[in-house]
Amino acid sequence: MELETLKKMVVDALEELKGVDIKVLDVQERCSFTDAMIFCSGTSDRHLKALANNVVVEAKKAGVQPLGVEGADIPNTEWVLVDLADVVVHVMLPQTRDFYQLEKFWSAPLAKE
Repeated sequence: MELETLKKMVVDALEELKGVDIKVLDVQERCSFTDAMIFCSGTSDRHLKALANNVVVEAKKAGVQPLGVEGADIPNTEWVLVDLADVVVHVMLPQTRDFYQLEKFWSAPLAKE
């Protein structure tokens, strides 16, 4: 699946279940394991799990098999990660997202050599 189509599918799946503060970052120049990261907040651990599950369901419908899902099986989880290879999806509680500040980390200026 084309990258732009995959990103749109993920954002649509998150919006469908009222994901909060969805951000899409292009990280192609910054890392070798994915092309984009999508960040989203949920209101509770149940909401996080539902959001991540909806991403997985929609990905499979589109013929994309997730490489893995981490955190969905943990009671009272604060973070669920869905690895779709070209896109990695982070669904977090707002306080966890604020603590780790991954968006800031992955969008910081690259060091010059």
